[in-house]
Amino acid sequence: MKARVGELAGHIPGGFAEVQSAWPSEDEMVLNIRAMGQEIAATLEVQDALVRVHLVLPAMLGFFSGAIEAAVKDGGTRMLADKSGG
Repeated sequence: MKARVGELAGHIPGGFAEVQSAWPSEDEMVLNIRAMGQEIAATLEVQDALVRVHLVLPAMLGFFSGAIEAAVKDGGTRMLADKSGG
């Protein structure tokens, strides 16, 4: 995840997204995402079998929470898929 967090901005609609990340602990990443005049705070908890994502959406994006949840699930699943072939 550390190696690929820089790719995140390219997956956010509207272009010109800014993504800041930090690792407060070995198993927790904090993201601050700014795009289209909106700011989203996210915390990712890395567990043995899953990554739990907590998003704080501004009120304006609350209407899109279902679509955002689906996009995060789908994109996260694809990004974390084992592509080693074994």
